[in-house]
This record gives sequence, C-alpha cells and structure tokens, in this order.
Amino acid sequence: MRHIMFAFLASAALALPAQAEPILGRGFDGALRGCEEWLLNPASWAEGTGPFVKAVGLGQQMGLVDRVEEVTLPPKQLRRASHYWRINSTPTAGYVLVVSDQLPICHITGGGGTDLQPSVQAVLASPKFAARWQQLKTSSRDEMATTIYRNRRDPALSIVISRAKAAAQRLDRVQVLATATYQMAN
Repeated sequence: MRHIMFAFLASAALALPAQAEPILGRGFDGALRGCEEWLLNPASWAEGTGPFVKAVGLGQQMGLVDRVEEVTLPPKQLRRASHYWRINSTPTAGYVLVVSDQLPICHITGGGGTDLQPSVQAVLASPKFAARWQQLKTSSRDEMATTIYRNRRDPALSIVISRAKAAAQRLDRVQVLATATYQMAN
C-alpha cells in the first residue's frame, strides 16, 4: 500500500508543472484582459466591479485586496486612486493587477516561486493575443525582453511588457512587468 501511495504522489508531483502552466497562462491572459476592460470599458466598473470581474473571466482566481507589496506597484507618478487585484495562479506564484479610477493606466506584475516565463511567452505568442494586440517594437537588456504593443480595437491604448528572455532565470524577483496607458485626445 505504501508503494502505491508513493507512486501516486510521485506521478502527481510530475504532473504538477503541466497543470500549473495553463493556470499561469490563464492568470496572465486574464490580467491583460483586465487592463483592456478597465481602460476601454469604464462602464464595467463605474457602478460596481461585478461586471468587470465577470468580463475578466477568472472568477475566484481574482480578488480585490486592500494593499499589495511595494514591488508590485506602478511608478509613483501613476499611483493615484489605485485599486489592487490579486490573481492567484499557483500556491507560490501569481499576478497583481493595479488599476486607477482617475488615471488611464493599468499595471501588471507577476512573480513567485514558479517559473512564469513559459506561460507568459505562450500567451504573447497566441493567436488570441495577436488578434487583440499589434507588436510594435522589441528590445532586450541583460536577461529581460521588452515589447511595446498597440491595441487593435483602440490604438490609443498601448502596453509595454517586460519578461524574462528564457525560462528559469528570475525566480527570485519580478518575472513579468506590464504597464498599459491610454493616450487621451487633446
């Protein structure tokens, strides 16, 4: 019986990374959809956040919190009337979505003890993402790659996404950072 239990636990442990990746990708894609929804459809949150949460589609995986760690916040000049959403993807990894109801910005930070790079890269390479975002420019520095995208539905919305260039490089610090801004017409 002990051998059967050990074999079951070993097979479950081996299956965990395969199961974690779709959840990690779903969390990142949900955070990106959250940015789009918050900035392009204020009606989804102006009278309460229920419609916003439903549009993001993460259900209980996403929750509003009172505060988040400093490392997950956008630059100081973008911290006004902020709301913080935690997106839990695994017990040790996930994303924080920071939005403002006064500034046209959205900020995503991802990290934790699980490697997010393969999942983030899969989302960025997916046809669903390409249908929503046009890639403008990519650059790299050290172990990070940074890409600027423009929203296809509304070109006034752009997002800068920085992430690890390769897997297993940044488990001890922020693994993905994205800031979206909506350029208001003059």
